[in-house]
Amino acid sequence: MNYLAHLYLAKPTADSHFGNLLGDFGGRRHLAQLPKPVKFGLENHYLVDKFTDTHPLVKEAKQYFSPARKRFASVAIDVAFDHFLIQHWSRFNSQPLHDFKHMSYSLLNARRAMMPLRMQHVVKSMTENDWFKEYETLDGVGLALDNIARRIRFANNFAGAAEDIARHYHDLDAVFLAFFPELVEHVKQQAIEKL
Repeated sequence: MNYLAHLYLAKPTADSHFGNLLGDFGGRRHLAQLPKPVKFGLENHYLVDKFTDTHPLVKEAKQYFSPARKRFASVAIDVAFDHFLIQHWSRFNSQPLHDFKHMSYSLLNARRAMMPLRMQHVVKSMTENDWFKEYETLDGVGLALDNIARRIRFANNFAGAAEDIARHYHDLDAVFLAFFPELVEHVKQQAIEKL
């Protein structure tokens, strides 16, 4: 899953938000100096990723991406799922998205000084530029994916992945709506972060 989904599945605390994003920034390398609530958030991040990566619906969704982009299909699906979460936000959360985003940004900024340097830069940019606003539209998703393609350290054909998402938009939306409630329930059942 991508950043918004990880934050959605976090607890409404600064430590949980920090831990639930840390997995994308070399999480386990930083375990020694982390408080327990951050470690629990990090373990929740890995639980979410494992459930997502091994889920049959998510594996099946990779078929919607062209052969040239299939290697990075899971990255495209993660970002697309953030888009679909925004589209269907009121089904999953009674708190308005605007309020949730600003609460999350505030919680992340409260722990920014503790974060690894690269994560600090990403969180600063995310919170100052409201990255999740970008995910509201397919054009914004395309821009985010093309930025990821540029950061890949080797030649790739990942740019333009939004074309595949647009071509199979309704199928991917249906996959999200079938999959996401299962993910939410799995996180609830495992209860790694007990509050």
